[in-house]
Amino acid sequence: MSSKRVLYHLLALAVVAVWGVTFVCTKTLITAGMDPAAIFVVRFIMAYLGIWILDLVSNRGKVRLFGNGWKDEAMFLFLGVTGGSFYFLTENTALAFTQAGNVAFLVCVAPVFTALFTLIGRKFIKGRFADGLEDVRLGWTLVLGTLLALVGMALVIFDGSRVEISLKGDLLSIGAALCWALYSLFMGQMTKDYGAVFATRKVFFYGLLTIIPFLGSCMDSFSPAVLGQPVVWTNLLFLGLVASLACFIVWNLVMAKLGNVTSTNYVYLNPVFTLITAAIILGERMSPMSIVGCTAILAGVILAGRRS
Repeated sequence: MSSKRVLYHLLALAVVAVWGVTFVCTKTLITAGMDPAAIFVVRFIMAYLGIWILDLVSNRGKVRLFGNGWKDEAMFLFLGVTGGSFYFLTENTALAFTQAGNVAFLVCVAPVFTALFTLIGRKFIKGRFADGLEDVRLGWTLVLGTLLALVGMALVIFDGSRVEISLKGDLLSIGAALCWALYSLFMGQMTKDYGAVFATRKVFFYGLLTIIPFLGSCMDSFSPAVLGQPVVWTNLLFLGLVASLACFIVWNLVMAKLGNVTSTNYVYLNPVFTLITAAIILGERMSPMSIVGCTAILAGVILAGRRS
């Protein structure tokens, strides 16, 4: 493995570590009185403004507004929904109904959906978007690694000492995983074609545009009484500038370099970092079964990533 490829694997690990922390941050914000849709809007507005500044500086004031034709613009709209508004709306809402660990582990089934959609996509999708899909084969390492990671998820989710399952929260979490898998299919190719900064800016724009219909019932979240709390604005700054702005740019670059399935497999590690953060910040403790489950997930990610 080349040194550059190792670097991209390390970047993927760093991004997933940050995203694992966001489950706890979002749960904290919901507890403090913020609506799930409002959390998405605030963090993405900060990220969108930040990426505009970055784009203006890097291009010396000359910023491109649109893609190459309506088909690419429609693809950016699709990515803004699947990787932006609908993904975060389902994930954040799930956190209002169940504990952060449950959501994190259910969302991390996204690599399974990504591999499945990629296998199907390579048979039915034509043109450059098909070329952007990773060459996935049903080898024993992929199958065994996926099964091992799923077993690890089950061990943690159904651990009787910490289980707190809500059917609505679970279904919303799986919906978020489906959204992220669809996003992962095409974002790598769009990043290759347009660059990480431009592609990410378009995703942020369409994500914010398509969340507007859901804002009518959450205006109380923008009151000074809510936003003025230190625990609220510090978590929002972290979510907006670090987890959204910086991590989305890096992640889109990683997908373009490693492939949509290889990079998405790192999502399996999200719950590991969530549990560690929850133990430090929320005082939660991992049971022996949870530790075994996390170990199985880590082993599954490594094994699945070794396929040809």
